[in-house]
Amino acid sequence: MPTLLAIAAHPDDIEFCMAGTMLAMARRGWDLHYFNLCRGNLGSATIPGPELAEIRAGEAQAAAAVLGATWHPPIAPDLELFYTSEMIRRVAAVVRIARPSVVLTHSPEDYMEDHMIASRLAVTAAFARGMPNLETVPPVPSGEFPVRIYHALPHGLHDAMGRGVEADSFVDTTLFHARKREALARHASQKEWLDQSQGMDSYLVAMDDFSREVARMAAPGIECAEGWRRHSHLGFCPASFDPLADVFLTS
Repeated sequence: MPTLLAIAAHPDDIEFCMAGTMLAMARRGWDLHYFNLCRGNLGSATIPGPELAEIRAGEAQAAAAVLGATWHPPIAPDLELFYTSEMIRRVAAVVRIARPSVVLTHSPEDYMEDHMIASRLAVTAAFARGMPNLETVPPVPSGEFPVRIYHALPHGLHDAMGRGVEADSFVDTTLFHARKREALARHASQKEWLDQSQGMDSYLVAMDDFSREVARMAAPGIECAEGWRRHSHLGFCPASFDPLADVFLTS
C-alpha cells in the first residue's frame, strides 16, 4: 500500500491546509501518516505549557483518528523548532519508518518561522532517507525509495513579506471538507486562543474561508480546494514521478 506522510509544524496545521488532499488519497487506497513537529505548548494564555502539550497531543491523536492516519509524536516545543542535526535525525527517523511515496509539508515561504523550519526539515529528512551514515533518533535503517514532496500554500496565501504565493496545482476537496472540518474541531483548545491572538472570528470558519479562497483560485464551480507546489525531483525521485497527479485539477 503506498504511503503519504504529512509533516507540519503545529497540531491543527495539517487540518488547515493538507487534510483534504490526504483524504482524497486515502480514498484511492493510500496509507496516511500524520506528523506535527511542535508540541503546541505555547498556544494558550491560561493553560500552563506542560499541561497544554498533553492536551494538544490528545487532540492531535483524535484528529488523526478522524482522518484515519497514523499519528507520530512531536519532537520540539513551540518556537524551539530549529534546523539542527538533532531535529533532522528525528524527522528522518519518521520518514524511514513511514517510507512515504508522498510527503506533504508547509510552504518554504510562510508567515511564521516554525512553518518554514518544518518545511526545511521535511525536505532534508526525505533527502537523507537512503544515507546509511546518517544515524537517526531513534535508529532506523536507511532505505532507497522514490518520494515526491509537495508544498502547501501558506495561511493567508502570502509570505512573511506580504508577497502572494501561488500554487501550480489544486485538489478539489469539496467532498472531504466536512470530515476535514471534523478533524479540525478536535483541536478544541485552540479556538479561543486563535480568536484572541490572531484575530480569527471563528477557528472553523477561518478554515472554511481559506478553503473557499483557494477554490476560487483553482477553477470555477469548485467549493473547497487545497493548493500545492511540487518540490524539485532532484535527489528524491524521477522527474516523471508525480503521485498526486491523479487528484490534481491541473497538472
